[in-house]
Amino acid sequence: MSNQENKDQEFEKDFQEQEIENENIENQKEVTEDQEEIDPLESMQLDLDKEKNNFLRLFAEFENYKKRTAKERIELFSTANRELMAVLLPILDDFDRGLNEIKKTDDKAMLEGMQLIYNKFINTLNQKGLKEMEVGKGDVFDAEIHEAISQIPAPSKKLKGKIIDVVEKGYKLGETIIRFPKVVLGN
Repeated sequence: MSNQENKDQEFEKDFQEQEIENENIENQKEVTEDQEEIDPLESMQLDLDKEKNNFLRLFAEFENYKKRTAKERIELFSTANRELMAVLLPILDDFDRGLNEIKKTDDKAMLEGMQLIYNKFINTLNQKGLKEMEVGKGDVFDAEIHEAISQIPAPSKKLKGKIIDVVEKGYKLGETIIRFPKVVLGN
């Protein structure tokens, strides 16, 4: 059960207790009115207690509202970032492939310029919370954090059931995986 649900249950319990207390105050008020000896000071005290309880209930409702809206706002920004990052990941993959192809040529100036742009792009994404998941050849396969796309015969016994190749990198946004790394397993 979440903190919000616990607080909502506590609030509901307090609200019910408050209703019972308000009924008791009303009953006491009726009894004093029936006795014909109405003490104005006591009557005002009962009214004050009732209004005080109503104020406390309203204040608690408002505090819960503020917390709930703050949480919803944070979730909204988080979702928007996640969607944007998911759209940018294929562009990042293409950038990686392009850099690998440029490295095969002799044009060092173009490689240097593309490397600067790539580093700036990566740094910007890292500042926004994007992290590359570290997965390498020979790592143990974990179905919770890896996505197996195929299996091939393992080149050695040590690589049986382990990752042979990483086809597509995986990324996290904060602590949430937004794309699982796609890997090839040794069979």
